[in-house]
Amino acid sequence: VQLQASGGGSVQAGDSLRLSCAASGLTISNYATGWFRQAPGKQREFVVAISWSGGSTYYADSVKGRFTISRDDAKNTVYLQMNSLKPEDTATYYCACRYRDSDFYYRTTSYNNWGQGTLVTVSS
Repeated sequence: VQLQASGGGSVQAGDSLRLSCAASGLTISNYATGWFRQAPGKQREFVVAISWSGGSTYYADSVKGRFTISRDDAKNTVYLQMNSLKPEDTATYYCACRYRDSDFYYRTTSYNNWGQGTLVTVSS
């Protein structure tokens, strides 16, 4: 089982990026998937999650209205579209998944498969 996160980079405030999380060794449509981020010196925090059915999405207040999670089952990939980026969005972004759902989608401990992280740097 492997999750491969990609798409990070260095951008200016107000720009957009799309992160990808490509899964191998599992069928992503059977898994709830989340994105978390960790800034230097801070704890890893929840960003967004999508239920295994794809019918429900959950967003941290800090990214609501700016970030969108989606999934392409044919490509076995989950995406994170990030618009109107702010300097405070600077972090390493990790995707994670778990079989089916958890009520605690915002907890890192709810996920048992993690990608390696992709760095997003937003300058003002």
